[in-house]
Amino acid sequence: MEVTLFQKYKRLWITLIAIAAALVFVGSVVFYQYYRLEVSNFASNDGEGHGYYLYPDMSVDSLVSLMKQDYTLASERSWNAHRKYLHFISIKPGYYRFPAHIGDKHLIRRVQSGVETPVHFTFNNAIRTREQLAGQVSKYLLMDSVDILNRLNNDAYMSRFGMNAENSRCLFIPNTYEVYWTITPDKLFERMQREYNHFWNDTRRHKADSIGLTPIEVSILASIVESETRRQSDYPNIASLYLNRLHKGMLLQACPTVIYATGDLKLRRVLKRHLAIDSPYNTYKNRGLPPGPIRCANGSTMDAVLNAPKTNYLYMCANPDFSGTHIFSNHYSIHASAARQYQAELDNRDIR
Repeated sequence: MEVTLFQKYKRLWITLIAIAAALVFVGSVVFYQYYRLEVSNFASNDGEGHGYYLYPDMSVDSLVSLMKQDYTLASERSWNAHRKYLHFISIKPGYYRFPAHIGDKHLIRRVQSGVETPVHFTFNNAIRTREQLAGQVSKYLLMDSVDILNRLNNDAYMSRFGMNAENSRCLFIPNTYEVYWTITPDKLFERMQREYNHFWNDTRRHKADSIGLTPIEVSILASIVESETRRQSDYPNIASLYLNRLHKGMLLQACPTVIYATGDLKLRRVLKRHLAIDSPYNTYKNRGLPPGPIRCANGSTMDAVLNAPKTNYLYMCANPDFSGTHIFSNHYSIHASAARQYQAELDNRDIR
């Protein structure tokens, strides 16, 4: 009987097939582990990336549990092997946003090294007091509001930035800033100083000089202007009026500063008893600007002060139609007439 080639080399063929099968198996295992390590072991359930705030002392298991709310872990065994191989035992706090698919190595290296995703820190001109500002900071960032407030209230600390406790809010110009969630208080203040100096460029400083004010005084005046009305169209004329009064040495007599002095920021009507309050913020009793802003003024309002039109306005009164606009004049008699109408309308609306 003739012997076939296969029969002649049967043992060799079997050996080669076994080797090939073993190589395929090993290759599959290696590829699988490589894929889970480098490409994807966590897959987002909705196909979108997700972000997480990882607090100090958070455990690795807590991180996995948190991510499992949004991601499917394809291989628990691979994860455990990889975290052991990469010595993953602790997490650096921070805000991390992960893609829809992420491999174990990329995930581990990011939180091990603290490669954070920046967050948006936002505040606006609704911030009136240092306490409110400190609270807003702690709302967005991993820091204690007391730490921020202590710095804002500290003359020696604020002198680093050319300010004091009363005008410390001028350093914070309302906007949205991109920072790291774990930024330290000192680094935050340094960042705000850079933003402040960027805003107060040579052109703006020259304009402030030309109207006889410092950048801080412009911020303070802008805070008063913003507190007079929500109508931005009135800002230039209000700014012009107050500049005229300042230059003439007149009392500003700005009702918003009196409201600020009372401590009742929801006060809707200023009465004679309020005008008698003994406070450096009462511009019915003290000449010039108050020692600090009465809110964090917007950059656009500071520009309205810097570019205020030349007018002869010395008086203004809120429009009796409650439109938010004002009646401007340079004669007290015109102002007094408008004021009587406005007070009568307050009575009609039972605003006390």
